[in-house]
Amino acid sequence: MGMPDFAARRTTMVDTQIRPSDVTKFPIIEAFLSVPRERFVPAGREEAAYVGGNLDLGASRVMLEPRTLAKMLDAINLGPKDLVLVLGAGLGYSAAVIGALAQAVVAVESDEMLAQDAETALAEQEIFNAVLVRGPLAEGAPDHGPYDAILIEGAVETVSDAVLSQLKEGGRIIAIFADGALGVVRIGYKLGDNLTWRFVFNAGAPVLEEFSQAEGFVL
Repeated sequence: MGMPDFAARRTTMVDTQIRPSDVTKFPIIEAFLSVPRERFVPAGREEAAYVGGNLDLGASRVMLEPRTLAKMLDAINLGPKDLVLVLGAGLGYSAAVIGALAQAVVAVESDEMLAQDAETALAEQEIFNAVLVRGPLAEGAPDHGPYDAILIEGAVETVSDAVLSQLKEGGRIIAIFADGALGVVRIGYKLGDNLTWRFVFNAGAPVLEEFSQAEGFVL
């Protein structure tokens, strides 16, 4: 059989999953074409790297489907001077893609096994502007902030004040909010002490434990 042609699969992924979703910004397309997604999946699952749909990473975590991540990145509109926080880094794929778009990315992962593999994958791909931080997702990474943009990889029911406080004035945060069977991606803009959320598109993912509503907790 020989080695699968992953570069060709990357092109197909962009042409069939990302471009048809109205994501046309050149830097985003370029990032998805250049980062080898198969290097950021669980060992032995390389064949599944380019299939549509969320990819299970274990520990009730997923690698977001390409379309979802691309549309989220399109919405937060990263620039080359942006400092970005990723919560729920998984095996590091989103951090790698964001690394190609922003000045630097701080990726937080609470699962030790995932964190270790993510660190290895990012180093192997020579993505030197991504830092992996081990710790609780809901605490963010205050030491490196504040951030121009925050992306949460996985669904949330609520977002902690600790995380919101790490957003710069004028910054934006994007997350998938669990909403029954359907999830809703919303982008939040921070102006003064206010955070205004607006709807972007529908997408689903498992709820991250640290961003689930506590029992009996009412907004």
